[in-house]
Amino acid sequence: MTFVNAGTLGAEPGKRDELVAHLTRRSPALADVGCLAYEVGVNDDEPDTVFVVEIWTDAAAHRASLELPDVQASIAAARPLLSGEFGGFRFDAVGSPLRD
Repeated sequence: MTFVNAGTLGAEPGKRDELVAHLTRRSPALADVGCLAYEVGVNDDEPDTVFVVEIWTDAAAHRASLELPDVQASIAAARPLLSGEFGGFRFDAVGSPLRD
């Protein structure tokens, strides 16, 4: 069963594209710890919001990623770009019509 973390990150006004560039930097360490997908998106109707969907092998892999030095450094570097507004949800995926 995979674990999904989907949410929004509020960006400081005018910093959305810089935040997107930061979040989309290649990170092999995420795959190594169990990240199956990490998709970053925008919606021009919400110019100061970044949308993120993460799919992990399980919730433990997601938690483990937060302990990685590279991930901790990335979070610290992103903080000045964030407004502090966050939203989202997490769930264990139980199936898909795209795979058995």
